[in-house]
Amino acid sequence: MALNKPFNRGPRLPFKKKEAEHNINQFIRAQEVRLVGDNVEQGVYSLRDALAIAADLELDLVEISPNAVPPVCKVTDYNKFIYEQKKKLKEIKSNAKQTVIKEIRFGPNTDDHDFEFKLKHAIKFLESGEKVRAYVHFKGRAIVYKEQGEILLLRFAQALEEVGKVEQLPKLEGKRMFLTLAPKAAKK
Repeated sequence: MALNKPFNRGPRLPFKKKEAEHNINQFIRAQEVRLVGDNVEQGVYSLRDALAIAADLELDLVEISPNAVPPVCKVTDYNKFIYEQKKKLKEIKSNAKQTVIKEIRFGPNTDDHDFEFKLKHAIKFLESGEKVRAYVHFKGRAIVYKEQGEILLLRFAQALEEVGKVEQLPKLEGKRMFLTLAPKAAKK
């Protein structure tokens, strides 16, 4: 048996190029288009005239708003147009604020020292602009202490009213009772 022989995987399919996101040049189907772009007199032109203008400038005719009547087309270099769109999208994404939710877990019978310790952490989280989700987890038959858990969460919210505001009051979901707090002041 020869080991140097390549494995036959069958007929090779040609690489399929990704289709353009926009209609460009001869793929535009409208009879009339509204023309925009640099070094171009804006207005409504027939498709043939618009293509001629783009060809004279050695640029592409890109349909940027196909649903408008007539469709809006821009005379530009298509690769540069795509690059600028990706750049804008990346900038918008980087400016979007990510909300961070920190969780703090209690038991229905949490003692005062643990409560104070977790309270300090919650204050630190809220002051740094993060949301806090405190919950009481009921194990086994501890669900009979749900009033005690609700009192604990309300006491927690009351202790944090200077740095945070309650977004969601205590709510029982399965074996957990949740309370959500958001920071009062914006992150500095």
